[in-house]
Amino acid sequence: MLSRLPGDDALRLVMAASGIGMALADLDGRMQEVNPALCRMLGYDESWLVGRPYLEIVHPDEVEVCIEFVRELMRRPDDMLDQRRRYVCGDGSVLHAHINVALLRDHDGQPLGLLAQIRDIGDELAREASLRARVEHHGAELEVSHRQLQLFADAVTHDLRAPLRAIESFSERLARNLEDRLDDASRDHLERIRSAATRMSDLLSALGRLSQATRAELRIRPVDLSLLADWACAERQDADPARTVQVRIQPGLGIEGDERLLKMMLDEVINNAWKFTRDRSRPLIEIEGGIVDTDEGPRLQLRVRDNGCGFDMRYAHKLYEPFQRLHGPDQGGGHGLGLAIAHRIARRHGGRVRAESTPEVGSTITIELPVRAAGVSMASSGGAPGTTEPAHGETY
Repeated sequence: MLSRLPGDDALRLVMAASGIGMALADLDGRMQEVNPALCRMLGYDESWLVGRPYLEIVHPDEVEVCIEFVRELMRRPDDMLDQRRRYVCGDGSVLHAHINVALLRDHDGQPLGLLAQIRDIGDELAREASLRARVEHHGAELEVSHRQLQLFADAVTHDLRAPLRAIESFSERLARNLEDRLDDASRDHLERIRSAATRMSDLLSALGRLSQATRAELRIRPVDLSLLADWACAERQDADPARTVQVRIQPGLGIEGDERLLKMMLDEVINNAWKFTRDRSRPLIEIEGGIVDTDEGPRLQLRVRDNGCGFDMRYAHKLYEPFQRLHGPDQGGGHGLGLAIAHRIARRHGGRVRAESTPEVGSTITIELPVRAAGVSMASSGGAPGTTEPAHGETY
């Protein structure tokens, strides 16, 4: 049958000159011709290979896979398939190879036989295995180093809290006990000490939240984000009872995620909005959202909007890095960890955070989170995907 192969003389010349192992087999899988490269690769004589079923040199564990491979080739319109395959060599060793098999046809389009090209990939696989082992080793070393660094940071944070509490407590006692005997300069010095200790304590707390946002195990469940936002705003008002802030929260905003971390994320974003509206005569914070279709699937876009002092968008890329501040203390700027914490929590949920702002007009922080198939959606409040329900208003 193979003698009627079109262009057979040219094909056999190519086979003889090729450095890649090649074999011609009939439709029953018996090898009719093999080239010198294949004989060298497998360690068999040409006289031994020719006439034998191709399956005799295939590794026993892959015979069934090989049979199905050929069946699939006969069904494929493009008449060519490739796979990785193992072969048994003449000395009993195993050859790892990449094989391309083409179905050859005559001038009338009738199947004639199979042409296989076999390339030794043993060295390639060895390099891949070596690289994988090195990556895993370095990854394990990096993980150990990260854990040691985190333990050190946790220990330092813990050990610093006690002296900071002592500084705050004793400076307060000193100010109270010597109130009548302190001049303005001394009173200012004590206030600066207490303020610095408070800022350091807040920073240590934020570092602890950043660590939790990075390391805490995710416990995924349906979460009512509207309820969490209302909770976060109520906590801000309890901590700052002298202020009156109008808050509008859209009901029924739901998602699947870790409730503890999502609450922390909203705490940080709402805390920023609360701080940066401090100088506004009628401060307003709005929390609303909707489900949108994206290239990554349906995603909930949660927007936290305020009418605060805003920031210059040229520096927006700094917002998500720890300790990057766009505002000074007089504008409400803090430790620079708030949006970094929120960003990490969103990333761990497969989402992202982005910010838009106009100086002296306000800012909008958009938190985008994937909607899982089993998750709570906007339908929990009766809203259709992509719609926004009227928000209810609260004045704190």
